[in-house]
Amino acid sequence: MTPAWKAPPFPPAPGLAPCADWYPCGFMRGPMCAATAQATMSPLIRWFHQLGSPPYFDRFAARWAPWAYLLGLATMAVGVYGALFQVPADYQQGDSFRILYIHVPSAWMSMAVFGLMAFYAAIALVWRIKLCEILAMACAPSGAAFTLITLATGSIWGKPMWGTWWDWDPRLTTELILLFLYLGVMGLYAAIDDRRNAARAAGLLAIVGVALLPVIRWSVVWWNSLHQGQTIRMFGESSMDASMMAPLWWMVVGTHLWFVGSLLARARADNLRREAGKDWVAKLSTGGAR
Repeated sequence: MTPAWKAPPFPPAPGLAPCADWYPCGFMRGPMCAATAQATMSPLIRWFHQLGSPPYFDRFAARWAPWAYLLGLATMAVGVYGALFQVPADYQQGDSFRILYIHVPSAWMSMAVFGLMAFYAAIALVWRIKLCEILAMACAPSGAAFTLITLATGSIWGKPMWGTWWDWDPRLTTELILLFLYLGVMGLYAAIDDRRNAARAAGLLAIVGVALLPVIRWSVVWWNSLHQGQTIRMFGESSMDASMMAPLWWMVVGTHLWFVGSLLARARADNLRREAGKDWVAKLSTGGAR
């Protein structure tokens, strides 16, 4: 039988009361007080440790999700106004090009969110961090929505340009496969009763599916595509006129902020479902302090 820990060979950090919680430390010869461990961490590392606590994350998400939603909507409103009333019509496409201000940010987000989902899923599989499982699964509905908006706006834009609503173009086809991957992740997560096993299975699908992202990105280069090539660049010179760029960046920032709000709100809801029955959740349901 493993003997119980005895009194520690060293006191807690200065200014801290003796702590009842001790655990083995990999860097010191003996147990370390939990309060001492917290005190000796850097502020950033301590914040990450705290964020992994379900009650702490609930408070964090409840505080910042509404602000992210509000700032995202306000920023997108500025972008939409500029796209409709300040930017001149395109010399070839006329006013139909204005759908670009919804299509391009949504397309970027559809791939960025999937990459983030796979990143969280990889962390969850390797280090078994429950919060990363929750965040990975919370990415999927928003990412699927962005992908659906990308496909819908692309079809609307393509009708006057290509003369058809849909074509099995490499870019369109790979984006459609991305939507199916999002739906697969969501369906697999919902199909398994055990939440942790469900998140791991769905996360593995996300990690495998991330290989599709470079195919989407370079499809217009690798194959003969109806879809136009890259005209807007984060770095380097864009072929789009500078007078048309400002509303686009407003929309890009706005969609990112809206996604942060959506991610926090969905993750908070899933966190509460997983923690149902805990005392801190019961206090929330009765209006107690968080």
